[in-house]
Amino acid sequence: MKIKQPLFLIAGISTLVAINVGAGAQTPTPAPAASPILAIKPLPAPPPPPTFAPANLTPLGVRSLAANCAACHGTNGNSVGGAIAGLAGMNKEYLAGQMKLFKEGKREATLMHQIAKGYSDAEVAAMADFFAAQKK
Repeated sequence: MKIKQPLFLIAGISTLVAINVGAGAQTPTPAPAASPILAIKPLPAPPPPPTFAPANLTPLGVRSLAANCAACHGTNGNSVGGAIAGLAGMNKEYLAGQMKLFKEGKREATLMHQIAKGYSDAEVAAMADFFAAQKK
């Protein structure tokens, strides 16, 4: 008489045998080669900073720069009312030095420390010459 084994028991044992036998017989599979599509490429170098037009240091250009100061320091540096210093006739070295202090944050101000940062040294020197030449 032949004994019939339940099908699930045979399937379970054969799976177990396959797992145990297969586990030792398998060789590790190598990692897949990097795909050129997925390869990480270094970022390109950033573009150079933009070049701006050189300062307009012609007499008309300097007068235009100095006009930016008129709202507080008066037309051509002649302050009205005396609440804010007039720039007309001021010593050019002193004026350029004060602008440098504002620019570096070494002289406190409400607005001038921000305004001074917008001018190059050449522009500051040109405006200092302009204001020094103005009559008080």
